[in-house]
Amino acid sequence: MSIKSRSSGVLMPVSALPGDYGIGTLGQEARSFIDRLQAMGFSYWQILPASPVDACFSPYKSTSAFAGNFYLIDLELLSSWGLLTTDELTAYQSADPPYSINYPNLIHNRDTVFKLAYSRLSTQLKKAIQDYCDANNDWLPDFSLYTVLSQHFSEENWSKWSDQDLVKRCPETLALVQHSYREEIDFQNFLQYAYDQQWSALKSYANTRGIEIIGDMPIYVAHTSADVWCHPELFLLDEAGCPIEVAGVPPDYFCEDGQLWGNPLYRWDVMKNNQYGWWMRRIEKALASFDLVRIDHFRGFSAYWSVPVSEETARNGRWIPGPAMDFFSQLKKSFPNPGIIAEDLGLQDHELVKLLADTGFPGMRIMEFAFIDEVNNIHLPHNYTPNTVAYSGTHDNNTLLGTFFDYSPEHRDYAFEYCGYADRWENQWQIGGHQSSSCRAFIRTLFQSAANLVILPIQDLCGYGSDTRMNKPGTTKNNWVFRMTREGLAAIDVDWYDHLNQLYHRKHKLTVTLSSDYGLSDQKPNS
Repeated sequence: MSIKSRSSGVLMPVSALPGDYGIGTLGQEARSFIDRLQAMGFSYWQILPASPVDACFSPYKSTSAFAGNFYLIDLELLSSWGLLTTDELTAYQSADPPYSINYPNLIHNRDTVFKLAYSRLSTQLKKAIQDYCDANNDWLPDFSLYTVLSQHFSEENWSKWSDQDLVKRCPETLALVQHSYREEIDFQNFLQYAYDQQWSALKSYANTRGIEIIGDMPIYVAHTSADVWCHPELFLLDEAGCPIEVAGVPPDYFCEDGQLWGNPLYRWDVMKNNQYGWWMRRIEKALASFDLVRIDHFRGFSAYWSVPVSEETARNGRWIPGPAMDFFSQLKKSFPNPGIIAEDLGLQDHELVKLLADTGFPGMRIMEFAFIDEVNNIHLPHNYTPNTVAYSGTHDNNTLLGTFFDYSPEHRDYAFEYCGYADRWENQWQIGGHQSSSCRAFIRTLFQSAANLVILPIQDLCGYGSDTRMNKPGTTKNNWVFRMTREGLAAIDVDWYDHLNQLYHRKHKLTVTLSSDYGLSDQKPNS
């Protein structure tokens, strides 16, 4: 599947949707958002990784490359399955502010309500869950067992578990704990089944309304994950199972110490020997779950930054060649026309540029980066090519309005002149919000570009400031918690965006047949 020519989309994680239960979910609010996207003339909804989050609530360092984030499960849909009562739904509504996620409260709440729902599974649902387990046998049993053992040891780092037979995955010991923890494992299986059912129904609803979903795949996985525990031979680990060198990126304009991510690095030579089998399974699942998939840190396939595990920053690393086209040749044997977007940001060397050209994948440009210097850089809209996905900003950047404040006066004047915005910056208290003329000038310029696909973070669509930023790389506080409110979404100028999409030929006619079969009250799990 390829990108539609001259199209547009909105970037917003599912977790940021409004709702009454503390976090955005896969229920009615998601369907309402899809309807709003369609009304505005957009064709794509890009989300962040929908995998389990880490202790800092980041979806980019997950405990699984295959599992879904069960906190996104919609309680009202569980009620429609007969697993929760109306009174219980009311009791589990969140009292926290609606514009952010209180993860400690959410985790406590969901643990209780999910176990209550699980206790009411019918025989029919239990069979459906078993069928789901059988169909996902290549990853689900390991993930569920890893999750249960992490809870048992109160430790996600499997290399620190006190039972070395479990660290080393002794078959006899695994069989014993699988029997002993059967009920806890079945509970985890239920959560993954519920997530999968609800996600599949939501994607079907989106596609029926002419909206395609862009998923997000981090290039790396966390050391504290089922994947590394089950496949240590595929990662650069010592005999104790601990990373030897870890992933990151070197110092740049945005971070003087670089970014030390801490993920274990791949043993690409070992992966190559079995035709990158683990990666091919991962790609297969992602392409089945989403219409398009953005691969994060694509440049890691060309060359990756390797940092000794003893380092406290990413300064003292080294570039090591990645698998490059050998990997993507294998990928295209399995998936001849994969719907992949390459996040090719960062150091643009010859090898990376050539790899992107050889794959044919569209790369990314960030318009906020266009005005941080005076050179004719690749992020200026007049340099975009059609095979490009262009963003005002991403989840890792400040919001568009926040960026205007971050620019130096000279760079801000440059940006405004480029975009034809003539108002005085001294009137800055008037520029924010849904009717922001400065943000609109920037967005209009982006839409005029040659890029086949342009995407706006929801905060930029609304003209919000830096207090709504999703993530600040290199920090751990106040990230990943932003949410939209119902009032915020309702205030979006639907007609202005619909006109913009029509004016610049980015609106596509809906050619599918609308159906009422995807309504919230009608959704039932497969059995």
